[in-house]
Parts: sequence; C-alpha cells; structure tokens
Amino acid sequence: MNLETLIRAIPKAELHLHIEGTLEPELMFEIARRNGVALRYRSVDALRRAYEFSDLQSFLDIYYEGASVLRQERDFYDMTVAYLRRAKADNVRHTEIFFDPQTHTARGIAFETVFHGINNALRDSGMNTRLILCFLRHLNAESAMKTLEESLPFREGIVAVGLDSSEVGNPPSKFAAVFARAQAEGFRIVAHAGEEGPPSYIREALDLGASRIDHGVRCMEDSDLVDELVRRKIPLTVCPLSNVKLGVFRSMTDHNLRTMLQRGLRVTINSDDPAYFGGYIVDNFLAAASALALTEDDIRRLARNSFEASFVSDATKARFISELNQY
Repeated sequence: MNLETLIRAIPKAELHLHIEGTLEPELMFEIARRNGVALRYRSVDALRRAYEFSDLQSFLDIYYEGASVLRQERDFYDMTVAYLRRAKADNVRHTEIFFDPQTHTARGIAFETVFHGINNALRDSGMNTRLILCFLRHLNAESAMKTLEESLPFREGIVAVGLDSSEVGNPPSKFAAVFARAQAEGFRIVAHAGEEGPPSYIREALDLGASRIDHGVRCMEDSDLVDELVRRKIPLTVCPLSNVKLGVFRSMTDHNLRTMLQRGLRVTINSDDPAYFGGYIVDNFLAAASALALTEDDIRRLARNSFEASFVSDATKARFISELNQY
C-alpha cells in the first residue's frame, strides 16, 4: 500500500473543524437564493477568486460574510450534512465540530435555530460526532457569558466550549470567568492558541483548564512549554493547509509539523475551514506528507493521536484504534 492509498483508507478523527468554514460557494449561493440574500460576488468563480488571504483577519472578513446567508434551521442542517458526507468519503470515523453561535445570534438568529439545525444533521448522519461551542474572542467576555447561558438548555448536545476568531490582542485570560463558569457547568475546555498569537497564549489556555489546544504551532518557540505539553500529553489540533493559506508558514515545506512529531508532541491533522483553505482532511494529510516527507509510521501515529485526543469514551477509542491497527 503506497502512502497516498494509506492516507485515504486509514480511519481517522477530525478534531478541528469549523462547520461554518465548510460552506462551499455552490451551497452558499443556493442558500442565499432561497433566503433572498444578496452576495457581493456575482458567481461561484468570483467568490473562489476572493479566497486569497494575507492573514487570519482577511480570511475572517469573508468567512463572516459567507455565514450571513445562514438564516433557517434547514440552512445549518444542509451545511452540516454536506460536510459529513465529505468526511465519510475521507474515512473520518469520528468528528468534533466547532460552531460559532455569536456569528448568528448577533444577526437575530435564535441560538436554538443554529443548534437544532446542526445537531439534527449530526443525529441523522449515523456518524460518531461531538459538538463544541466556540466563543468569538474579538467580542467581549460579557457576550461570551451570555452565549454560555443560552447554551445551557442544550448542554447534553455540547461536549466542550472553545475560543476562536481574531487571536492577536485577545488572550485566553480575557475569558477566565467564562471558562470557569463553563467548567462548573460540566463542559470541557479547548482553545485556539499559538497560531498567530504567542506561546504565552497556550500557557494561559492551559492555566484556564484547556485539555486540548487548537493550532498551537508556536509552542516550538518555548522549549519549556513544549516539555510541559509532552509531559501532560496535551493534544494539538494542527491544520497544515490553513497555516500556509493564512501565512503562519510561508510554504508547506516550512511547516513545523514533523518537528513537532519528532519532539514527542501529540499532534493531529485537521482541515479547519476546508471550503476556504483548499482542502479537507485527506488533502491536509497528503499535502503535509508530500512536503515534509512523512513516513507510514508518521501517518499511523497522526491517525492514532486523533482518536486518543478525542472526547469519546476509552472503550470507543479502543475500538477505533483496533480498526486503525488493521492497516
């Protein structure tokens, strides 16, 4: 079995996936038409040509505009179904999906509309899934706390809370009270940290109770932090194509993924916002494998890490890893 065949066939989990970031232009235009929403771009091709980003903020500007077409429960359902169909084709056995309720509630869309649309699609898929609520860090902590309170009636369907959006200037400590309340309510904690922000943001996230770090590639700038992450087996959900597309690394050959693996970090590969960054999870594996000369052992380790880092029971992890060991 060659490396590409292995990557396509091997069972894997995806742990860093923004559902709004899976909204492909074709579906965006379809939903916009049925909701009577006018887009700035006149065609799918024109929209795709706009996907040239210089940094995280330039991406977020288009990302939030795309999300504005989502108005009805059906819209969130259709978007989620489309992603899950693609994930199944990539042999994703388990996925943990981020959603950004503030992106929608700020436009007058009810929290329950967003939640039910996504959650019903997860239920109907038959896939093993979890849902993670993310707070928008460019907004204030009061807005995050309000969103947390809105989520409480739906807590059985939400495994964790996280932190995303514009990282620089918005450290995790800004949301200390929100995370403390979330933990008291029984939610696990994750956080985007160390993508564009400094390694100190990763430390802050850990201090606030994060059991998994999303991105985290800048941890390599702090050897003591790396030692702690290795010792504590803290997973890092790395998104290679996203990192290159947003200029975190100049090219895939410059990416530090393989160095992180060699250092003993519990790294996973994910697609982040695949509709915008040029690839789903298999595309990320293939790009990293080619540019960084990853081996079969590296690929298997990355897949195993994804299951070990997931928020499923030990018995479910063992079942997935047993399946993985057949390859």
